[in-house]
Amino acid sequence: MRNTFGLIFGLWLGALTALPASAMPLAPPPVPATATVIPVAQGCGPGWWRGPWGHCRHTPYTGRVPGGGWVYNLPPTYGYFGNGCPPGYWHGPWGHCRDTPYHGRLPGGGWQ
Repeated sequence: MRNTFGLIFGLWLGALTALPASAMPLAPPPVPATATVIPVAQGCGPGWWRGPWGHCRHTPYTGRVPGGGWVYNLPPTYGYFGNGCPPGYWHGPWGHCRDTPYHGRLPGGGWQ
C-alpha cells in the first residue's frame, strides 16, 4: 500500500512538472510600432473638454460644480454690464434680468 501511494504520488508530481506553465509569461508581449488608439483631449475630441459632471462640452463652463460652489468663466460680452443684464435691465428678486418694475412676493416673504 505504501509503495502504491508513493508510486501514484511520484507519477502525479512528474505529470504536474511536465505541463507548461504559461499563466505568467516572463516578458511582456511586443508593442506594435503604430498605435491603433489615437489619444484625444479627455476622451471628448479636439476642442472639447469634460465638464464637472463628466459630460463633453465645447463651451466655457459657468455654473454649479460638484463641490457645491459656482464657477464664473464667461468673458464679458459687448452690450452687457457688470450685473450680467443688457442695458436698461436689472436683476429681479429671483436672479433673472427684468426690464419692468417688480410687483409680487419678494424672496424675504414680503410683497411689493
